[in-house]
Amino acid sequence: MTPIVIIPTYNEALGVRVTLDAVLRTAPDIDILVVDDSSPDGTGEVVKAHPRYPTQIHLLTRPQKNGLGAAYRAGFTWALDHGHGVIVQMDADLSHPPAKIPELIAALEQTDIAIGSRYVSGGGVGNWTVRRRLISRAGNAYVRMILGLRVRDATAGFRAFRREALVTLGALESQSNGYSFQIENTWRAARLGLTTTEVPITFTDRTVGVSKMSSDIVREAVLRVLAWRWQKIRRQRGAPLTTADWSLDARV
Repeated sequence: MTPIVIIPTYNEALGVRVTLDAVLRTAPDIDILVVDDSSPDGTGEVVKAHPRYPTQIHLLTRPQKNGLGAAYRAGFTWALDHGHGVIVQMDADLSHPPAKIPELIAALEQTDIAIGSRYVSGGGVGNWTVRRRLISRAGNAYVRMILGLRVRDATAGFRAFRREALVTLGALESQSNGYSFQIENTWRAARLGLTTTEVPITFTDRTVGVSKMSSDIVREAVLRVLAWRWQKIRRQRGAPLTTADWSLDARV
């Protein structure tokens, strides 16, 4: 089964073609699914103009902007419905290095989930201010402390999943968007006993387009992490965990 890379987009017309070409250079036999939220800047039209569309590059157009998590859930559903055995997720702005895609996929021979991590040996960030570095590190430290996770980069958006792992962790039933979407899937995987390996990457800040980060995304992450911790505390010890347990308690 051919691996697939899922790339969510909103107003990424300036850079999406460069990203598509970079992915195909490093992984020429991989499929790509762009999940576009009806970008008014014509991102979808740029995708459809690519010579590999629609044989190797595919476009899923959603009616409106509805959050990163919702876009990935739509992309995951499409990938599973089309029989892909390995699903990779990454940003559209080249902040995630496409050259690391083969390494993430290869890691799945020994693990359920592979994360492109900034915060393991060999990883790092580029073009970030000191303030943003501190916020990112503090956010990951907060997640590890509150949820007891061992993953160093729980907010990372560059990941590869085995098909079976994606289904087992219940990613399609997740409730979150933004950073908390990445945290929720990491948390779910850990609690369900799935294995995660962190592959070092250098994250480079975007050079074109506009960041989608907002105070609402940060607020959602902070509140949901606290809600998941409370869920863990109040659960009866030893009770079996199923993905159904997330449907209500993950809401904030």
